[in-house]
Amino acid sequence: MRFKKSNHLYLKLLKKINFGVLKTFFFISSLSYFCIYFFYNIDEISFDINFERNGINLSLSFLFCVLSNYLNAYAWKYIVKWFGKEFQSNNLVSFYVLTNSLKYVPGGMWHFVERFNFIKKISNTQIALYSTLIEPYFMLSGSFLMASLGLIFSPFYIFLIFPLVFLNRKFILLILKRLGSLKGKVFEVLRIPNAKAQFEEKIKIASFFPTKALFLEIGFVLSKFIGFYICLNTFYTGNAINSISLLVIFSLSWSLGLVVPAAPGGVGVFEACFLFFVSKSIPQNIILISLIYFRVISTSADLLLSLPFLISRISKRI
Repeated sequence: MRFKKSNHLYLKLLKKINFGVLKTFFFISSLSYFCIYFFYNIDEISFDINFERNGINLSLSFLFCVLSNYLNAYAWKYIVKWFGKEFQSNNLVSFYVLTNSLKYVPGGMWHFVERFNFIKKISNTQIALYSTLIEPYFMLSGSFLMASLGLIFSPFYIFLIFPLVFLNRKFILLILKRLGSLKGKVFEVLRIPNAKAQFEEKIKIASFFPTKALFLEIGFVLSKFIGFYICLNTFYTGNAINSISLLVIFSLSWSLGLVVPAAPGGVGVFEACFLFFVSKSIPQNIILISLIYFRVISTSADLLLSLPFLISRISKRI
């Protein structure tokens, strides 16, 4: 009885915490930290680049960012397939890529709304909702698994494997039941009038563990990292960089950018966290230039691939 009472009090305390304010505070703090770093080193920063000599490197970085988008899209396709919806064509992949730029829209959830509506038209509300809501957890699990390579530096990184433990049919069903009992903005935005009734439908999870989706999410993170690594090597001419250490830092920073919805596309949070974790092992001005170029390249890849979708939406409003 004491345990139940203390657990109930703990849940009530959690409900009182305004996580939206905390996320916004973290986003503003991260952005401020990055700006301070930038202006402190502004005298040593130069954005001049020899495109004849470095154009190939920047183009390769762009291509890896494009590849990461498609790997992420195929991962989502296999997540939907894992929940029991089979697709004969790659329309799902194309739609995912086309709507990727919406993550930069304030609110950080409009790409989820579009994908939910797309799946709902060809399946049912439950698969549409769950496959949309749980996809970031797959991304986080893949990113944390990459970051867990830090085990060679410290045993602390063993904790990053824990999200992977819950990525199976038994635990996912428990998580989905919890998601089904949620109330608030998610259901309002997605226009689900009677959530409880919708959640009575059964999801037929195909296998115990979503192997293909997870491996594709790992490939997504690796492709992003390679794109950044190419940018860094374009500007850094010093001693050899420990690529595993850099991958660990990149994965952790990207994960933090993912879990802070107040940051559109993780802007500011990823950069600030990377600067904080990398410390002074690489010259600060080089890190800043590399981060800025990578952000421009990565965002450009998202926007370019989403251009047909954006044009069609704008034309409908005119």
